[in-house]
Formats: sequence, structure tokens, C-alpha cells
Amino acid sequence: MRAVVADDSVLLREGLVRVLGEAGVEVVGSFGDADSLLEALPKLKPNIAVLDVRMPPDFRDEGVRAAIRAREIRPGIGILLLSQYVEVVYARELLSDGSGGVGYLLKDRVASLDELREAIDRIASGGTVLDPEAVSQLLGRRLDPLETLTPREREVLTLMAEGRTNTAIAAALVVGTGAVEKNITAIFQKLGLEDSGTDHRRVLAVLAWLQR
Repeated sequence: MRAVVADDSVLLREGLVRVLGEAGVEVVGSFGDADSLLEALPKLKPNIAVLDVRMPPDFRDEGVRAAIRAREIRPGIGILLLSQYVEVVYARELLSDGSGGVGYLLKDRVASLDELREAIDRIASGGTVLDPEAVSQLLGRRLDPLETLTPREREVLTLMAEGRTNTAIAAALVVGTGAVEKNITAIFQKLGLEDSGTDHRRVLAVLAWLQR
């Protein structure tokens, strides 16, 4: 099992490298920020990436965004997110990706090496591992549909709100119009905007975004 680790805290990062090593996992790279990990990913070819949720520069969702990007660089890579707190929106965002094994654990609740190794094995084989507290909050909190949008879907919806056409959105994001149409379809589905033949779904989506 080959793993890469990213955490901005040197003490936590080195401690995690040692713990993973004791659990029988070969750590092939450790990094203090998400960008460095992503840059090294093609060369290191890990089976799993272990990332803190919040990292430089903004300490918001860098780990989640890096995880999603890592899946694009290395399809099927397992992702284990570690956090001090349950970040419900971020957990949902990664789980909705659906393209490989994924775990979300609270740092203070990883009780043993056996537990960590079991979680990593399950993720590497395509399974899901969630902290019980994360499960409780994911099931117990009513979800705002806008929170389910991916970062790219939010970008598309923001440009829609500016009145741009699909062609203009594609030019702004440097993607094809087909990709924009795919994102817009996903936005409509996540917001529950079915094609009734009467309501203008594009306008309704923009209104939902502006009223958030």
C-alpha cells in the first residue's frame, strides 16, 4: 500500500507518517500544502491520499478540492480526509464524487493502528469509511440543495447569474460548451428543477442562487 500525506502542521504530518508506517503503509510523500501533493502525484503513483481538510492558503476546503483534483490526475485513488471537526458540506461534496474509495475521519477519534489500517484497506478497495459523528450530522441535518453543488457548478451558476450564455460561460472557464451544458443539467437536477415545459429553469436556478 502506497500513500501520500498532506497536512500543514509539521508535527501532525510527521506523526501521521510514523503512524501509517507502523500500520504497514508505505508513505511515498508528505507535503505541507495541497498544491505540492498534486504536483508530485503522477510521479509517486500512490494508492491512497491522506489529507487534512483545511490547509494553506485559505484554510477552508483545500483538502477536499485537492482530493477531487487528485481523482482527475489519478483515477480511482483512495481518499482519506482527516479533520478536527465535522465539515458537513465538505464531506457531502467528496462523497458525491462517487469514483473511488473515500473516508472521512476525525483526527482525535482514530483510536488505534488497527482501526487506521482497516480504514485504509477499505478505502483502497473502493469502500467508504465515515466517522460516526459525521454520519450523524450528514443524516441529521437538512441539506440546502445549493450546498450539493460542486465548485465548478457554483462557478457556472455564478456566470449564469451574470446573464452569460453557455458559449460565454465556456469561454470564461476555458472549457467546451458540452461541459457547460453538463454542469447546468447537474445544477437543475440538484436543485430539483424538472423540465415542466412552462417554468424557465435557468431563471429559477439563478433566483435560488441570488436568494442564498
